[in-house]
Amino acid sequence: MANTLVSVETLAAHIDDPTWRVFDCRHDLGNTEYGAQAYAKGHIPGALFLHCDRDLSGPHNGKNGRHPLPDIETFAKRMSECGITPDTQVVAYDNEASAFAARLWWMLRWLGHDKVALLDGGLPGWKRAKLPLVAAETEVRSVAPSQFVARPRAEMLVDTSYVQQHFRSPSMLLLDGRSEERFAGQNETLDPVAGHIPGSINRFYYDCLDDAAIYFKTADELRAEFVDLLGDRDPRTVVQVCGSGVTACVNLLGMEIAGLHGSKLYAGSWSEWCSDAARPAATGDQPG
Repeated sequence: MANTLVSVETLAAHIDDPTWRVFDCRHDLGNTEYGAQAYAKGHIPGALFLHCDRDLSGPHNGKNGRHPLPDIETFAKRMSECGITPDTQVVAYDNEASAFAARLWWMLRWLGHDKVALLDGGLPGWKRAKLPLVAAETEVRSVAPSQFVARPRAEMLVDTSYVQQHFRSPSMLLLDGRSEERFAGQNETLDPVAGHIPGSINRFYYDCLDDAAIYFKTADELRAEFVDLLGDRDPRTVVQVCGSGVTACVNLLGMEIAGLHGSKLYAGSWSEWCSDAARPAATGDQPG
């Protein structure tokens, strides 16, 4: 069972394996139809497309963040349509430093499906290996539906109330995966309020990958970097945040690869937190 990363060579060897299911999760926050259009032009053979807004998120109401988690039954139905069974090895990829693929990785684990991994290198790594792509119009594919049963793991997720109760407490450390500029409250273009949750520390999710932002660093490299940041803190006290609960999943995955298990996700993240002016905000590059 692969539950963190698989190589392009491993995926290529299983490309016709009916027990493996590949998902293309490409997305662009500024052009939300980019992913579907790119998928139609060329994708890994057999891959199905999942849209970040329509499949990996639910409706937003201005108070629940930009990418609220979807209704569990709705998402389970979508996974059933895609033929996911308890025996299915899921592999997710994108070409945006694994940010959107990591969201699917986390969601499936949250709902009890552990046989899920990211394609290390994503689509760029697949292309570097000179492996084939297919266009949607030329691919003949049928997927037998299944009955995906969601078994939510409450310990993997926290809500705004939890963060409000603990953000000044040593029992929780908020790890913000946004860029240094956005964390500091500079050049904010996605959310109406700039800054971060007081007490957060910053680790840009790109830091989990190599200098080209393609392949993940080794487990030893990631462990050394996270331990340097967290010290002797129990990983289970770490709550991952970002702008909307998407890129935070890359840091969460990085910690899992490093053997630092059990950090949680605040899915609403900064976009939910800042929707209420009564909640405090901090700016600058240091914890507020």
